[in-house]
Amino acid sequence: MPLESSPPDTRPQADAARARGREARRVAFATFVGTAIEWYDFFLYGAMAALVFGTLFFPAGDPQVSQLAALGTFTVGFIARPLGGIVAGHFGDRVGRKRMLVLSLLLMGVATVGVGLLPTYAAAGVAAPALLVVLRIMQGLAVGAEWGGAALMAVEHAPPNRRALYGAAPQLGVPVGAILANLILLLTSALTGDAFATWGWRVPFLISVVLVLVGLVVRRQVSESPLFAEAVEKAGAPRYNPLIRVLTKHPRSLLRAVFASIASASWGYVILVFILSYGATAKIYSRPALLTMIILASVLQAGAMLYAGLLADRAGRKRVALYGALGQVAMGLAFFPLFDSGVFWLALLACLLASIALSAQYGPLPALLAEQFPTEVRYTGVSVGYMFGNILGGGLVPLVGAALVAATGTSFSVGLYMLFLSVVTAVAVLLTPETANVRLDEA
Repeated sequence: MPLESSPPDTRPQADAARARGREARRVAFATFVGTAIEWYDFFLYGAMAALVFGTLFFPAGDPQVSQLAALGTFTVGFIARPLGGIVAGHFGDRVGRKRMLVLSLLLMGVATVGVGLLPTYAAAGVAAPALLVVLRIMQGLAVGAEWGGAALMAVEHAPPNRRALYGAAPQLGVPVGAILANLILLLTSALTGDAFATWGWRVPFLISVVLVLVGLVVRRQVSESPLFAEAVEKAGAPRYNPLIRVLTKHPRSLLRAVFASIASASWGYVILVFILSYGATAKIYSRPALLTMIILASVLQAGAMLYAGLLADRAGRKRVALYGALGQVAMGLAFFPLFDSGVFWLALLACLLASIALSAQYGPLPALLAEQFPTEVRYTGVSVGYMFGNILGGGLVPLVGAALVAATGTSFSVGLYMLFLSVVTAVAVLLTPETANVRLDEA
């Protein structure tokens, strides 16, 4: 009588699956922490440019001229972003994603603490704004290197049916960084009072050194992207230039990535930066009221982006992102009439509605963009596409918005500008193929 064979032992496979799941969650958390710290630094600069940098570093007879100069330095950071994305993408596609994320966090930390130590125009003359621009360029390079690597680490570690949800983890760094920056601004402003404009503004920048150290510890503990490691093991490090390969082999994917990234970046900076400058200059709301709006909108945005990622794994990236883009189109008409009402609750409603629309389009974006490019050039394609989209959209919004208000005397012109950018993104998303069921190692 033949002996019955025992069933195969599936415990090793189950243990391996659980280990992969734990590592995916650890990586998602690490990308969130690091990105939140980088965006804390980035938004802190934007808030200070809107509130105090004009008079500290660009004294002029006309306050609007000083304000435009300060917001111009904010825009300079965006111009540096694509270079950061190109350099980090080149090495991230050749030597790994993890190293670039550690370097980007270090660069951002050095630049942000440096801003907190800068002399003002009164103390150093033209050297002060020149050094401010240099440090702002360093911040732009760091963010350019950061976003693509963080998005890819989260997406490439994720289970196949949870790529959009895990990819939303580094996106949470944007609202959480904004919350941190504005909470510390509120606290510092309250504690230092009138001294905020002289020395109190430096404190939030110097605090950054502690946050960066925490982020570095968390990031050094995660593993390299398994898809990148597998690709290198099979074919070795790429011998070609990743940027040239993207431009010649994947130009349509790159263009879609650029234009699909415009609207969410633009609305993000309207809510998180522009209303600070516009609301304070027009004397519609007090500084604490404006900071409170931003914090509450950021809290909603964090939850909405996680839900958008979850929904994109179920219903598809394209559908969720397209609904978000259409919502942004509608907000182009509604946002500023509500904000200009002078009623706090109506202005807050405008910020909340815009945050929901933004989140629906921004939450699935890492997965949507990552799935457009093969592993060997994914870091470059995602970084360059997203960063150029940020230049055309987000980076210009505070400056263009201030210029439009100065030229037309009304904020509705800014709303029409935002409507146009949102239509561009809606068309780009509509032309992007659905990729929810695409295998990343075969993209």
